[in-house]
Amino acid sequence: MVRRYVFPSLRLLVWAVIAVALVKIAFAGADVSTQATGEQPTGRVVEPTVEATTGSITNTVKVTASVAADPPVAVRATLAGTVSTLLATDGQHVDAGTPVLEIRQETPRDPLTRTDPETGETTVTERAPKVVLEKVTAPVAGTLSLPTLKDQVVSVGDTLGNVAPGSLSVTGTLTPDQQYRLVGAPTEAQVTLKGGPAPFVCTQLRVGAAAPPPGADPAEPGTDGASASGTVTCAVPADVTAFPGLGADLEIVNGTAADAVVVPVTAVQGTVQRGNVWVVASPDAEPEQRSVGLGLTDGEVVQITEGLALGDQVLQFVPVPGGEGEVDCADPSQYDPRVCGG
Repeated sequence: MVRRYVFPSLRLLVWAVIAVALVKIAFAGADVSTQATGEQPTGRVVEPTVEATTGSITNTVKVTASVAADPPVAVRATLAGTVSTLLATDGQHVDAGTPVLEIRQETPRDPLTRTDPETGETTVTERAPKVVLEKVTAPVAGTLSLPTLKDQVVSVGDTLGNVAPGSLSVTGTLTPDQQYRLVGAPTEAQVTLKGGPAPFVCTQLRVGAAAPPPGADPAEPGTDGASASGTVTCAVPADVTAFPGLGADLEIVNGTAADAVVVPVTAVQGTVQRGNVWVVASPDAEPEQRSVGLGLTDGEVVQITEGLALGDQVLQFVPVPGGEGEVDCADPSQYDPRVCGG
């Protein structure tokens, strides 16, 4: 009897109470009011800091490059006149300084006039023109291309032919950051050819500006020519077998320092000569901007030559001047991994 009448009645009563409670919450809302206690939040965001430490640093710049044939060198006229003699033939191998052709220059001279003091008779004597012969020589050793003809009239600076040296160079392009790191670069580098011989040393290292793309005006701001990157080139030794078009890795060591004061590159605004860091004197103090001298960098840490002592605490990341939109992630001096995603 209890199971048959009492338990079902209790179950109905419980469900009725739950239903009333839900209706009240739905139409009146729950009491979510809080009571003031007088306590204030004490947490704060702390910028990460790093300590200036000592370490050995090597400024090694690695460049993806390729092998290319050295361009022909022009043979230019050094005298205005007429080609009187061809001293070499087209396709001939020549050494540097080999006479290639001879230029003849004739300059008319005024006639000589003589008056007889007794008779007053005047005699005019014509003079032969002044003749100058000059030999033009090959500027470098290589294969001569000589399209110039005998009796051809030339002016000073005219291209009379060219010499293909037959030598090879390793050439690669540089980013602006690599260009800065190669200021005062050495005259040699180590080269590794793709599928070639063991790494070797190339000489006559040269760093320069890259030629602007065709049609670009380097003098006009905002064009591709204004943002052209640099190039690096060095000579392949004659005893190394290589071919134009081969891929190569170029490694240039531009300075080493031992026991140097270093900080991460993320902590410094600027990359060359002078930079700024934000020194934290104590946990409660505001960061203080300080100008420092910069030395070598390996891309991860940078040498501090002045303005910072061993053990000084600095912000790990350069403070962002504003929002994310105010940071140019392509500019090494503004790069911040918190904003730029790396």
